[in-house]
Amino acid sequence: MTLIAAGALLLTTACSTGSLSGSGGSADSGDGAAAGAVTTGEVGVQGDIQDITAFCGEEDLTVALADGFGGNSWRKITRAIFEAEAAKCPNITKVLYTDAQGDTQKAISDINSLVAQGVDVIVTFVDGGEALLPTIKKATEAGVAVVPYVGSPGGTPGTDYVDFVSEDITTYGRNLAEWTIEAMGGEGNLVMLGGIAGNSYSQGVYDGVIEAVEANPGITLLNEDGPVATDWEPGKIQQVVAGLITKYGDIDGIVADYGGGSVGGIRAFEAAGKPFPVWSANDSNEFACLWYEYKDTQPTYQIATESSRNWIVTVALHKALAAANGLPNDEPSIYNLEIIEDSTDPSKQPRCEEALPADAILSSGLSVEQLEALFQ
Repeated sequence: MTLIAAGALLLTTACSTGSLSGSGGSADSGDGAAAGAVTTGEVGVQGDIQDITAFCGEEDLTVALADGFGGNSWRKITRAIFEAEAAKCPNITKVLYTDAQGDTQKAISDINSLVAQGVDVIVTFVDGGEALLPTIKKATEAGVAVVPYVGSPGGTPGTDYVDFVSEDITTYGRNLAEWTIEAMGGEGNLVMLGGIAGNSYSQGVYDGVIEAVEANPGITLLNEDGPVATDWEPGKIQQVVAGLITKYGDIDGIVADYGGGSVGGIRAFEAAGKPFPVWSANDSNEFACLWYEYKDTQPTYQIATESSRNWIVTVALHKALAAANGLPNDEPSIYNLEIIEDSTDPSKQPRCEEALPADAILSSGLSVEQLEALFQ
């Protein structure tokens, strides 16, 4: 899911981690499609998301989702949500999609190509971090309404692009780490699993984990130099976790920023014959189902999740449409998430739908029927 952005930038530039102040503001009135009455930096919750019909406008529009990497289930579900949301506007006559396959240069080329094709709106997951900012600024100057989501390119929302939409990433990491540490009894070895090496999203989650670890002296964070790179691929996660088990022996807790990939790590513990650790991540059907499979034989194995928030792409589309149409949009830019599954809490038991594919994300916003169709 995201690339580049150095740790120092993450600590000094709020939009690089998604941790923005709640003061808010409107996009400035400079050149390009960033201008308009689209507020930036407001903090809210999922219930604050509005109906897309307020932003569709009347003129025919072409919209695009420029993905930095489209190779896992999270990205496929998010694309399906984007396309379903765009279909609600009858004046959106064309929906385009590009997949940079984790290649920053291809991501730059993809956006340039979309601009050349005359698209009106580009929503983009910026896996290339700040390397994409000059390209995004050029697209904005060309009159395209650009909204990055989850992966930040840096720069200034409301000037360099319409807005940046994400959850509060550092809070996400801190919340999961605090839960994990409590379930560990406040003692033991902890690991934080990230995605593609150097990506800003995983670094933001890691910063939140660090905050929780610093408040708990009984916890040893084994990866002190940053998140463990896994490429968000279940097969690679299994290999990486197997290596961590060999290197460290005892691992008591794991915080991950991708629940769908965490299943590979769980299988690594099974293959090694080691006790399963306390594990927290974002939600995934198989992640929940595996807990039910092993909970009786692995007493140390507890899980918690926050929403995988695929639905956040709809806000990015809303804001881009509003900017393209010169319409107001005051939806939040940053979304606070809460723990939605907790195996230690009878009121928040993990949700496993055996009729759905393993890769289904039940908090995504897609219906059961849509998820079944997507994974046929």
